Amino acid sequence: MDSTLTRISAPFTLKPIFSLAKETRFFSATPLSAFPLNRKLSSSKLQSSGRQNNVVFDESDFEAQRLSLDAKARDMMVETSRREMESGMDDDPKAWKWIIRKRIWDMMEARNIAQNPRPVHHRIPNFVGASAAAKRLGDLEVFRVADCVKVNPDSPQKQVRFLTLSGGKKLLTPQPRLRTGFFSVLESCTLPPGTINEACTSVGVAKYGKPIGLDEKIKVDLIVIGSVAVDPSTGARLGKGEGFAELEYGMLRYMGAVDDSTPVVTSIHDCQLVDDIPVEKLLIHDVAVDIICTPTQVIFTNTTIPKPKGIYWDKLSPEKLGQIRILRELKSRIERETGQELPSGPSEKLPPTTRRRR
Repeated sequence: MDSTLTRISAPFTLKPIFSLAKETRFFSATPLSAFPLNRKLSSSKLQSSGRQNNVVFDESDFEAQRLSLDAKARDMMVETSRREMESGMDDDPKAWKWIIRKRIWDMMEARNIAQNPRPVHHRIPNFVGASAAAKRLGDLEVFRVADCVKVNPDSPQKQVRFLTLSGGKKLLTPQPRLRTGFFSVLESCTLPPGTINEACTSVGVAKYGKPIGLDEKIKVDLIVIGSVAVDPSTGARLGKGEGFAELEYGMLRYMGAVDDSTPVVTSIHDCQLVDDIPVEKLLIHDVAVDIICTPTQVIFTNTTIPKPKGIYWDKLSPEKLGQIRILRELKSRIERETGQELPSGPSEKLPPTTRRRR
């Protein structure tokens, strides 16, 4: 790791429910005494719903449904952002996030910094110079020495996924919005010749990736995360507002795949650098970044914002839990093994989902 990166190990006030391995914990407001620590989890695997070898993969069907679901999700985010911004910052603690996001999205469109898919509103925005930012990321020592890199599935990080695979590294990437599965692993040595570019797309991940479950033994050396806005002085980050990056981080933490020392990097345009993200208003599950790569510079934030320790069930709405099968299975397993019901967060309105036809 670069010597200028800060290794963060700040304490949290919440108590661990149980520990599966060193630095692998889930947190809740429930007293620790209510959860016996000496119970072992069952050996059954929590596997994601992956493609079967004897099933023909329908690329056009997969892409059509992905685009349809993405459109529904963005429509719902438009409604959510409007409602929260109209409520005012005093009434809704999330309103300030949408104000910053909208400012960045509007500016990128107005200045023609945005790249397809457009408009960039309610997305991790693609931008002019994304490949240059990816090259700077690829030149980082933490990237060069990494064996396994987790990269978000969004358009501006496609080149990072390409550099990961073409560099002989293991690529770990989530299914978009975790709706058709969990994480998929890809390696160039297992791909058919000439398919690396395709494997960097959502269709390619579904087509060539190896689905993994929560019991997979894997160590992630570097996390690449998409962002809408980042404060370079603190490392505070805003995503597009759905919270999936935080859920993905929490599940990796559960798996023992990452810990406080695992660097988190983002690639953005310089115009996405901001100075008005109030650190004191960030939530316990918000993921800060250690390194920012733009088309013109690399910034080491030396962030002191604590990394999340797992999934915070009291922040997870019943609706979102209902949409993500792997989380429901995980929650059921924890409750079965501990004999205690985990807390849940407040209700929220979410876009509908559909199953991918085979």
